[in-house]
Amino acid sequence: MAIRLVVLDCDGVLFDSEDANIAFYNEVLRLCGEPPMIGPEQVACHAMASSQLFVKYYSDRPELLARMQATAKELDYGPFYKLMSPKPLLRPVLADLSARYKVAMATNRGQTTRGVLRHFGLQQFFDLAVGVLDVPRPKPHPDMLLHCLEHFGLCAEEAVFVGDQSTDAACAKAAAVRFIGIGPVAADAALRLAELAELPALLASL
Repeated sequence: MAIRLVVLDCDGVLFDSEDANIAFYNEVLRLCGEPPMIGPEQVACHAMASSQLFVKYYSDRPELLARMQATAKELDYGPFYKLMSPKPLLRPVLADLSARYKVAMATNRGQTTRGVLRHFGLQQFFDLAVGVLDVPRPKPHPDMLLHCLEHFGLCAEEAVFVGDQSTDAACAKAAAVRFIGIGPVAADAALRLAELAELPALLASL
């Protein structure tokens, strides 16, 4: 069945955003009087929604958890956009995709789901943007991809999902959508890209 919908993760697929995410969460921690993240927490912040991250590492301190959740909700992400770097050839790739397919973004971001597209002037390339505030459950649950399919009235066989984390792969599997892995974290994916710029050619070969 022909591909009609391309769904893209945000962080790690459209942008190199590790520095921005770490800086944001460290600012939340600083405002709450806590030390900055180390090791596993830094890795987790690229794959998890903030709600997942906070519960995973701070659920044993309920008062701090509530304070961190409230602080993160109120903290302006604007100053952290400058730490994000668009992937090479991002705009030409998105222009190519949007001319051939419906294009959606599915991300564990919350309040910045559409803000990141506005900030970088990418709204014109996306027919839909879905984040954790738009569905009951974040990735690795399939809710975002199922939402995309329902929105466009398509079946799973007509879509692909491009991600860089194991949570992305699990989300695609749960939604029965073909997964395309990008970067080293997704090295075990059956369909893989070294760079986003390779995506149009890969899709044309499927």
